[in-house]
Amino acid sequence: MQVYKGIYLLDGVGFDSNIYIIDGEVIVDTGTGAFFKETKEEMLKLGLKPKKFKLIVNTHCHFDHTGGDKKFRDWLKAKIAIHKKDKRSLETGKNTLAELFDEKARAITADIELDKKDIIKTKNFSFEVIPTPGHTPGSICLYEKKKRILISGDTIFTDGIGRTDYPGGSKRDLINSIEKLAKLRVDCLLPGHGMPKTVGAGFLIKQILATA
Repeated sequence: MQVYKGIYLLDGVGFDSNIYIIDGEVIVDTGTGAFFKETKEEMLKLGLKPKKFKLIVNTHCHFDHTGGDKKFRDWLKAKIAIHKKDKRSLETGKNTLAELFDEKARAITADIELDKKDIIKTKNFSFEVIPTPGHTPGSICLYEKKKRILISGDTIFTDGIGRTDYPGGSKRDLINSIEKLAKLRVDCLLPGHGMPKTVGAGFLIKQILATA
C-alpha cells in the first residue's frame, strides 16, 4: 500500500521486515527472501520498473531485513548499502541471526558503506542517514526533513523500541539514539515491523522514550 505519495509499503510476512519502496528507485530492507517471488509479483503489479531501481538500503544487518538482498540485487542490478559498522556482519553472516529463522546467511557483498550525513536521494525525496546504534552497532534511520518522514528500521516501532539482547545490542546506545530521534520533527513514522504512524509520530516517539 502507498503510505505516502511516492512511498509504498510491502508488509512483512511472517518474520519478514517491512519493505519500503521509494519513488520506484530505492528499496529499504528486503526481508528474509522467503517471499521474494510474491514480493516481486506485487512490485510488478504496482507498475514498478526493475531497471529504474538503483539502490537497496539495509537499516541493519539482521537476516529478517537482509536475507533477500542477493535475490533483489540479482533481479534489479541495484547496489547494496549498509552502515559501515554492520557491513562485516552482512558480508560474513556473523550476528545476522539467520539461524533463528532456520536459515544460513547468504554470502553478499555491500557496495556502499553508509555513515552519518550521507544522503539517499530519489526524484522526490532526500533522506539523511542517521546512525542509531543500539539494536545493532550499525543500525540506521532515514530522515526526510522537509517531509518529516522517518524510516526507523528496528530502532523504534509504533508500540515500542528495538531489542538489545542480541549480539552487538546496547540498551544505553538505543536510548541515546531514540533521544536523538525525539528531537526531530516527525509526522510520519515508517518502522521495520508493524504498521506505520502517519500523523503525530513525533509525539509518539517522545511517549515511547519516556517509558523505555
